Amino acid sequence: MLVRYGTDGSGRLIKKAVVYTKSEHSISLTDIDPDALQIISRLKDAGYTAYIVGGAVRDLIVGNKPKDFDIVTDATPSRIKRIFRNSRIIGRRFRLVHVVFGPKIFEVSTFRSISEGTVGNEFGSIEEDVQRRDFTMNALYYDPGQQQVIDYVGGMRDIRKHMLRPVIAMDRIFVEDPVRMLRAIKYSATTHARMPHSLRHKIRASASLLSQISPSRLTEELLKIVNSPYAYEIVCEAMDTDLFMYLQPAATGMIYDDKDFERDYMDSMRELGELNKKTPDVRLGRKLVYFIRDFTKNLTDWEKEIKGKTAFTELYGRTWAECRNFVLPMNPVRKELEFAVRSVLMSLGVKSNQKMSAKPKPQRKNQG
Repeated sequence: MLVRYGTDGSGRLIKKAVVYTKSEHSISLTDIDPDALQIISRLKDAGYTAYIVGGAVRDLIVGNKPKDFDIVTDATPSRIKRIFRNSRIIGRRFRLVHVVFGPKIFEVSTFRSISEGTVGNEFGSIEEDVQRRDFTMNALYYDPGQQQVIDYVGGMRDIRKHMLRPVIAMDRIFVEDPVRMLRAIKYSATTHARMPHSLRHKIRASASLLSQISPSRLTEELLKIVNSPYAYEIVCEAMDTDLFMYLQPAATGMIYDDKDFERDYMDSMRELGELNKKTPDVRLGRKLVYFIRDFTKNLTDWEKEIKGKTAFTELYGRTWAECRNFVLPMNPVRKELEFAVRSVLMSLGVKSNQKMSAKPKPQRKNQG
């Protein structure tokens, strides 16, 4: 284990970060996307520093496979854009660069300052950037060239202790961005990290802040749950911390009112997690089935509807409208929710002449 030193305001030498070597962190370069390594190499060749940061480093350390490899650098967005032709600057205020390699998109950000708090848009140093990371386990920087993990906040220690500890002060972390509460329960569920009582209590006390978040951001977070092999564990944490009522208010109300529905719904979440473990690339509509099937079963007397020969189009239309309202504020792609509704109806014995594909149809290119 090495130590990175710096100086304080008086020019005195002080310890800044702990540096873990390859034998201590056990990250293998073969587990890192080669295009992410290429991005870092090209940034360094251009004279900049660059690291893999955040969730990817955490996942590599705990043995999970990262979904994304985010990169941070001291190069500004405009300079990053000059280095990579296959890139685009996104965001009006918080400007980032997306570097594109075929179907893969890598997010490259510039070190951020804390001069405007943890959600400001000024560029800064790595020492400031680390103070904007939400939890210590996400505040680790990996240098693939040196094969070192740089730790300013004790993130490696907390990963080893299975402890979820915030970097940002408790009185500001959720006020500045309430979505951090959803990240907290997700990290706790996916890394088996314990939340200190003070953190869990703060999330419960701050849960209502999620009502300020736009439906589009909530949809993004909900779809992460839909696609997670830890769907059941995340929903359990969301229920325990009073967050689920802001993610799925209709389902939460039914869970509180009906123990049978609660049992069936949680069983569905468990099955969804198992599906994601076995076939993670199955279409979204197949996964949405688990969010709506228990609700749909209770909508009407389906045997009576079938015996009465109610037209499928009528049953489908009514059911789709009810399910659309049930999953709010989640707003999934319409054709995927339609697939889910049709799948549930067919499982209930409601027959349709329309065949359903296991995969969504490819979008036609604009001919204009």
